Amino acid sequence: MTALPLHAANPGPYTGAGNWTYLVPGAEPLLIDAGVGNREHLDAIAAAAPGGPARVVVSHAHPDHASGAPAVSARWASATFAKVPWPEEDARWGVRWESLADGARIATGEGDIEVVHTPGHAPDHIVLWHASSRTLFGADLVQLGNTVAIPASKGGDLTAYLRSLKRVRALAPARVLPAHGPVIEDPLALIEHYLVHRHHREVQIVTALEGGIDTAEAIVARIYAGLAPRLVPLATENVLAHLVKLEHDGLARRDGPRWQLIT
Repeated sequence: MTALPLHAANPGPYTGAGNWTYLVPGAEPLLIDAGVGNREHLDAIAAAAPGGPARVVVSHAHPDHASGAPAVSARWASATFAKVPWPEEDARWGVRWESLADGARIATGEGDIEVVHTPGHAPDHIVLWHASSRTLFGADLVQLGNTVAIPASKGGDLTAYLRSLKRVRALAPARVLPAHGPVIEDPLALIEHYLVHRHHREVQIVTALEGGIDTAEAIVARIYAGLAPRLVPLATENVLAHLVKLEHDGLARRDGPRWQLIT
């Protein structure tokens, strides 16, 4: 699968070095993710596809993936935009979205790619699967050198995320082209690492609850000692995601901001 990586020129505390988008060339170029509308990104798209993308598929509605859609539309008025719906967020971006669904197939010059709905990081999150080359466009499902945030108060769902990891594991991709970081050449090992990490984190949280530490903020202070202050909100969201999973599993309950194990 030929895919040209185009950087969105948006480094930051939550995006790291910034986002990768991917241009699949051909008679009708496909752009995977819209970036944030930076001129450098738009110029890179124009260099790769002078007529612009025929279609833009957005992996999910988080700003670093979707907020560039209006700028792409303004530069290439004929481009169409598609994603799995997240109505509460999609209207923010000011373009007309075509609706994608799990299992949909998108034609490219190198064969179809398949939409695989992988909720967890966001309810609308998808990856794109090119079966013949065993290439996965992974969006925010996995990345090297870091774990993926599960923003529990903003649509994240750890139970769904773990299920999505296992679904992608069953596809046995040979490589993953992620939205953040370098190409992942051993995705099955990384997915296994993610699953082990999440289990380890759950054990830490259960141990904290057993010790009477009963709020997400207090658990973060215990298990993320020395974390940079700017990252504390993300860690709190991740801990909350684990607590909600424990609740769904019938292992914990909450009373306002306080949590306790069910014995």
